Amino acid sequence: MTLPMMQENFRWYGPNDTVSLSDIRQAGASGVFSALHQIPYGELWTREDIRERKAIIEAAGLKWTVVESVPLHEDIKTQTGDYKKYIENYKQSLLNLGAEDVKVVIYNFMPVLDWVRTDLTYKLEDGSECLYFNKARFAAFEIYMLKREEAEADYTARQLEDAKTFWEGMNDAERVAFERNVIDVFPGCKMGFTIEDVRRMLAVYEDIDRAKLKEHFKLFLKEIVPAAEEAGVRLAVHPDDPPYPIMGLPRIVSTEEDLADVLAMVDSPVNGLCFCSGSFGPIPENDLPAMVERFGSRINAVHLRSVQRLGNGDFYEANHLEGSTDMYAIMLAIMKEQGRRKATGRMDWELSFRPDHGHTMMDDLKKPVVANPGYTCIGRMRGLAELRGLGMGIMRSVVDADLVCASKRK
Repeated sequence: MTLPMMQENFRWYGPNDTVSLSDIRQAGASGVFSALHQIPYGELWTREDIRERKAIIEAAGLKWTVVESVPLHEDIKTQTGDYKKYIENYKQSLLNLGAEDVKVVIYNFMPVLDWVRTDLTYKLEDGSECLYFNKARFAAFEIYMLKREEAEADYTARQLEDAKTFWEGMNDAERVAFERNVIDVFPGCKMGFTIEDVRRMLAVYEDIDRAKLKEHFKLFLKEIVPAAEEAGVRLAVHPDDPPYPIMGLPRIVSTEEDLADVLAMVDSPVNGLCFCSGSFGPIPENDLPAMVERFGSRINAVHLRSVQRLGNGDFYEANHLEGSTDMYAIMLAIMKEQGRRKATGRMDWELSFRPDHGHTMMDDLKKPVVANPGYTCIGRMRGLAELRGLGMGIMRSVVDADLVCASKRK
């Protein structure tokens, strides 16, 4: 079996991104994961808007490979307000994307906030900076800033002690910056949420437990999967990040069991996954290569990054070939899946990946604060180069082994 390389991509946040399409092309990528971030959550993506963005990307010699993301309005997750209208807009957006030949759509079902970190500029020994999640610091946010009732019950005595020390060690300006880091890191846009906004959103979830949230997710899938099938669009749900409950909210896309449940909700090839190694990585029990092997046929997009687990749920984002993630085994499993697809004639045999996040390093450290944390150019270019080299090594080792076997047979 041949193990073909995956298609290399970068995330691009649109015309206002400080990393240009020219930069991305020079990094060696052939496509981008991008979205229409200027359109408010829940509103319709028109064919005209999609066509305009696609033309910009293609004029730079690249392809709009994957939509990341068509975001869900909170009303859909809670089944409140205008959720039926937002679902209809979502379905039509999928049809419009398919009509413009953009065929893979990532989304997530994380309540209230998107991905969460407690430090966006955690300094490593080599001087580079990365994203970091520390449970004690998040406890400080919950207890002293959000003032969520019963939050203390979610943390250990040591974490509570460390949270108090962390909180008392910050001045007013540092507390304001910490609040912004936690509640307003949405991909490609700033929501401008306040603590009061977060409290109001949390109140809507008071009667929504894990089972109820899964029920809402299933209803959403039953509505949109037929539209995706009609459009020829493959869906890719992104896992929870971090992959455990925060702010008392349930998480339903964090483990192997969760993935099996999601795929069984609507058993269609278009109901698929975005396999994000960095989002699954903080849970030691998640066997990432085995998850690829089990669910490989339903993977529609790939994010590759590594985390360094520090214990008790703490982690920082490591270099792509370092940390607690066995990137070799993951890439080998994904490339094998591609080989199986190609051998059986699947039209979607080629999977698109991007290096997910990256360290702020070298010249990027001298630039103004990045609008999209984790998405500076040089750190991701390093990640792409490392992953490209690893993939090439895997592919060539299989080819060379086949040649040796063929020679011996002669």
